[in-house]
Amino acid sequence: MPKAVLWDFGNVIVRWNPRTLYAKIFPDPVQCDRFLNDVCTLAWHTPTDCGVTFADNCARLIAVHPDHEAEILAWHSRWHEMFSGPIPETEAAIEALHQRGVPQFGLSNISHETLDMTLAMSPAFARLSNYVASGLEGVMKPDPAIYALCCERFGLAPGDLLFIDDSLRNIAAAEALGFDTHHFTDPAALRPTLEARGLL
Repeated sequence: MPKAVLWDFGNVIVRWNPRTLYAKIFPDPVQCDRFLNDVCTLAWHTPTDCGVTFADNCARLIAVHPDHEAEILAWHSRWHEMFSGPIPETEAAIEALHQRGVPQFGLSNISHETLDMTLAMSPAFARLSNYVASGLEGVMKPDPAIYALCCERFGLAPGDLLFIDDSLRNIAAAEALGFDTHHFTDPAALRPTLEARGLL
């Protein structure tokens, strides 16, 4: 049974979706879809989670889509508008685990430039004893190296950790390394998962 919890950040502790911002910029859903599918894609964003600056990443895209310069720059300047607040069930679970003395840590694919503003979005982040952020390390999930780094930094074996993430690809990578896992899709399923493992 695990003795500590390893939390992903986006869409586990706080809700993040580029559409939350770009639906304001493109009120027409078809235009919004086209922009997010063809211009500011998640694949394009990925290098920022591995340490590339927003300025450099945006400049590369603007060179290809100069007609969308303002909208591309909004990806960084209005980053906070992609969030729609913390997930109450997760905040409650993190607080309950803290009260029970269960060690808690973080593992997130996140830019070093947006890390601090994200950590400020919920008091739950203060309950994490430590974290690994991909933008600071230059490696990201699902690379096995970042999971190994977590174990080294936190002084725990994979089987000691319950890893909670909304990405099935990241979950599968962790399972292959021996982590206990929970694929976060329904906030209501979180507490029963923790109770089943004796953590709550």
